[in-house]
Order: sequence, then C-alpha cells, then structure tokens
Amino acid sequence: MELWQLKQMQSLPLEVKVEKSKQRIKEWYEHWDGQVYVSFSGGKDSTVLLYLVRELYPDVPAVFVDTGLEYPEIRDFVKTIDNVIWLKPRMNFRQVIEKYGYPVISKEQSFRIRMLKHMNLKPSYRAKQMKKLGKWRVFLDSDIECSEQCCHEMKKNPCKTYEKETGRKPILGLMADESMYRKQQYLKTGCNAFEKERPQSQPLAFWETSDIWEYIRIYKLKYSKAYEKGADRTGCIFCMYGCHLEKEPNRFQRLQKTHPKLHEYCMRDWDKGGLGLVKVLKYINVPYKDYIPQIKDYEQIKINVG
Repeated sequence: MELWQLKQMQSLPLEVKVEKSKQRIKEWYEHWDGQVYVSFSGGKDSTVLLYLVRELYPDVPAVFVDTGLEYPEIRDFVKTIDNVIWLKPRMNFRQVIEKYGYPVISKEQSFRIRMLKHMNLKPSYRAKQMKKLGKWRVFLDSDIECSEQCCHEMKKNPCKTYEKETGRKPILGLMADESMYRKQQYLKTGCNAFEKERPQSQPLAFWETSDIWEYIRIYKLKYSKAYEKGADRTGCIFCMYGCHLEKEPNRFQRLQKTHPKLHEYCMRDWDKGGLGLVKVLKYINVPYKDYIPQIKDYEQIKINVG
C-alpha cells in the first residue's frame, strides 16, 4: 500500500471504517477456521477491537499479558471482561532492564544503541547506523544500557508461546497513526498479514484516535478509568519511548500526581530496589516531577470548561 492510500483510508467516515474492519475480521476468522484470539491490553483501542470481534464471533477469546507494568485501573477493568485468558511473562521489568537495558527514545533507536555498543559491525554499516542515531550517539559514551527487548520478553514471547500451544492467530488493536514504525509496517502488510513469519491481523490499523473515542461514545462502551485520571495512553507505565517528545505535564509528571507510589518506585535508585529511571530521564533532559501549571494552561482550562 502507498502512503496516499493509507491517508485516504484514514479520511473515511467512521461507519465506513467499521464495515471495512468487520470485513477484515471475517476474512481473518474464516482463513484460520475460527482459530483466532484478540490481543487485549485493556486500553481503549483493544476494547473497541474486542467489541467489534465479539459482535461477529462472541466466543473468540481475549488474551491479556499481565506484565505488572499496567495501571491498576487497567487490570481492574480487564477483570470485568468475560473469557479473558491471563498470561505471565518469564521475566519482570527489573530483570529485563538488568539483562538488556532501558527502553528509551524509540524501539529503533534503542536497538541501534544496543547494536552499536555491543555488536561487531562492518565499518560501512556502523557508519550508516551512527548517522541514523543522530544526537542520541551520546548514549554510546554512557554507562546507561538501552534495548528494545522489553516488548519481546514481556509481551510478544508469552503470546507466541500461547499461539504455539493453541494454534490460534492474533488480532491486534494496532493503529498506523501511533508511530512511524507502525505506519511503515502497515504499508508493507496491510490489515491482514497472512504471509508474515508470525501472521497477525490489525483491522483497526487505518483508524485514528478520534475514531476510537467516537465509537466508544456512540456505542456507550465501558472503558478503563485510567483515562479519567489523565492517561492518554495506557501501555506500560514505566516505558520511556517517546517521552522526550511530550509537552508538560508529561507521562511521569502525571504519574506523580495520580499514582505517587508507582512514581516513587520507578524513580528510586536502582541500588535501593527501584528502577532508576531518574538517571535516564535526567540524561535526556526530560522533567519527571513537580509540574507547575503555566498561565497558558489555566487559559486552556477556561476554554475547555467554557
């Protein structure tokens, strides 16, 4: 698919998107003779996805990976949903950091940092990757280890094991507008990637965040209370991907206000039993606490409340 085709799909009315997504779900379900499952994170996207799938096929199971990195409100919400299979990763987040390094900047850049630090690369390839790494070359001279392995260990591997044991194929609530990486992957495969090494369906890939909230509003779907506490995304709480791009209050400043104990734990020094995120966030100049609203914030509040 070309980029213009994706943009055209993203501009369609919601009711058209719904029908197209249902068609993708039917194609996936029929291709695998019903041996499918919904990857359910408890977030708004997978909540809409699960509703769409079960409108067509009520008995399709949902699979939730209990990583220990979710908001408490997410776990509470997942417990209210029927036919959910809970999986556990082999390693916890602290163990992943200790073995591989921190997830920071982006998956692509974390991988480059790990590769350039620890792999024997050809000079020409190294030079190419150094260029792509750009200003984040500073990590190469740091004792801070970075890695993209967190998602593999804590989310993908438990699901792969489940798929191997059951033969079921995943339906994911991923959307192309969430990141450049997801957009690139979607342009390569489309919604139903039958031929991938790990086949997967992403029937909401051409939706946008505004479509998700509109669908929730129209169909009066219940969703996690984490959003009511200011979370705009409900992935792993302690993940630092993209935090350097956020305006204040960023995810960690909000976490300090909404979940102070979790904030204290992730910021606490490593040798004191915490995750040591303070050191990493300071290194990339990202504020992590004590957000003080500015005048413009109060002006925006006045606009929002009328």
